[in-house]
Amino acid sequence: MDGEREPVRVVIVDDEQLVRLALRLVLDGEPDLTVVAEAADGDAALTVVEEQRPDVVLMDIRMPGRDGLSTTRELLTLPVPPRVLMLTTFDSDDLVLGALRAGALGFVMKDTPPALILDAVRTVAGGNPVLSPAATARVIAAATGPRSSEARRSSREAARKRLSALSARELDTARAIADGLGNPEIAERLHISVATVKAHTGNLFAKLAVQNRVQIALLVRGAEE
Repeated sequence: MDGEREPVRVVIVDDEQLVRLALRLVLDGEPDLTVVAEAADGDAALTVVEEQRPDVVLMDIRMPGRDGLSTTRELLTLPVPPRVLMLTTFDSDDLVLGALRAGALGFVMKDTPPALILDAVRTVAGGNPVLSPAATARVIAAATGPRSSEARRSSREAARKRLSALSARELDTARAIADGLGNPEIAERLHISVATVKAHTGNLFAKLAVQNRVQIALLVRGAEE
């Protein structure tokens, strides 16, 4: 064995054949990435993901039949779920928000330059979120947009109830995550070690029943509405 890592296994899910072809050409051109399957809709995606067990699924959010949001929710219930990176356009903020709350690790625009898509796939494969500043601003706007006062109050109280299970230090960590800080930056802000930040983050996952840092950030923002 030469110690080299196996390529990141990717499944592409999009109802447009040209989009799938373009993404395959970009991804398969990299030695550390490989496309193991494609699917044109959500139902086919569920089948190929169970067969291929990819590391990352590039998921179109708008498709005929079972859409990307429903498919993502289903995939994330698997015993060993893939990491999901949503493909979207700016006109689907609400769906993207739902996907992030369901556990998707991030999203990229379909017109994103190829080099940035490659970076996004690698980032998600490593278990880290991908949230571009421009897109994130729109998602936050969707999360905090106009709703009835009763709906906002109910959502805020539910988020605060979940956060009440945290210790003071865990809550500080959650707020730092919501501010977009990485582990070293959180350690510096809270004057603790990176190892302690990782321990607090692990506790957050368990206590809040979340799968990634994006969900923690959304929960914190929801409590502050």
